[in-house]
Amino acid sequence: MPEVLADDYGLSKPQTGALIEAPVLPYLPRNPKNYNPAIGVIGCGGIAVQHLNAYRHAGFRVAALCDHTEGKARAYQEKFYPEAKVTTDYRELLRRDEIEVVDITTHPEDRVEIIEEALRAGKHVLSQKPFVIDLDVGERLADMADARGVRLAVNQNGRWAPHFSFIREAVKAGLIGRLMSAHFSAHWDHNWIIGTKFEEIESLVLYDFGVHWFDLAAHFFEGREALRVGAFATRASGQRAKPPMLAQAIIEFDDGLASIVFNANVEHGQEDRTVIAGTEGTIVSAGPSLSEQAITIYTAEGHARPAIEGAWFREGFHGAMAELLCAIEEGREPVNNARGNLRGLSLCFAAIASAMDGMVKKPGSIRKLP
Repeated sequence: MPEVLADDYGLSKPQTGALIEAPVLPYLPRNPKNYNPAIGVIGCGGIAVQHLNAYRHAGFRVAALCDHTEGKARAYQEKFYPEAKVTTDYRELLRRDEIEVVDITTHPEDRVEIIEEALRAGKHVLSQKPFVIDLDVGERLADMADARGVRLAVNQNGRWAPHFSFIREAVKAGLIGRLMSAHFSAHWDHNWIIGTKFEEIESLVLYDFGVHWFDLAAHFFEGREALRVGAFATRASGQRAKPPMLAQAIIEFDDGLASIVFNANVEHGQEDRTVIAGTEGTIVSAGPSLSEQAITIYTAEGHARPAIEGAWFREGFHGAMAELLCAIEEGREPVNNARGNLRGLSLCFAAIASAMDGMVKKPGSIRKLP
């Protein structure tokens, strides 16, 4: 009889261990205890419907809606907040004393002036992402908020997407030890952009979409210096959209590494997967979309499969605004504060520049969106 050889030479042996009880972590959005101010929303484009749906679900009070096209604001008023005032002049909204917080959802190019006037009016601000297209402008706005004694936060809703929020809390609680690597991969169909303004953004995948993942990398590796960024972007076989739909980036941190891989041209078999590895365990989250994710945590004790609830947009937008409101109530900086957000943007800008010229970049050296 010939000898039967094991087919595992040089391969690691998977260690899943027994199924254990999942940890209970505070990953869902937390509302303030007693603070529920009047909110004004400036910009009633397509994404605003998700903001308003999340705010109504959370019990937040939207008192005014503004858009230069009155019909858009009226439609959202009727659907979500019938008692809200409607205006086409954001300055009129800012003059309303009862409004303490404004959510500014306009495009980055139009947003800086509105943020400046909101801060001068003494309003707390939640800015849509990407926050700015110039890091120096972002720092100036953060300084201005400090000088005025108000809070300026950025709507990085990905941080409060249920699976990412759970991962954050698990890392924060030390369940997997010191973070070694964070691998993000997304394979989805982004062809809805065809014929829209977004199709004209050459670095669309790394910028408008990818900014979530650069923010998450900076957030998970908080307190550790980002050393180098390298990236590539190219057109996919058979793609119809104008911008490159394939992109990837590698970020080197102090004793850690993050990787981001995107294919935005996948029509069949879509998958979004995240693997977070630490010195004492690993967290894997995977599913067909950002709102359908299953998490498994692996440690020396075994593996656990926590049941998570919520969705990418609803809990994401709820969490971003709730964190700002809690920070105001508690007299502290929000976790999604503007100055901290610039760290993720610096990674994003460096990646775009690297994809353009093929050279590795130092985070922070690229001050403006290339």
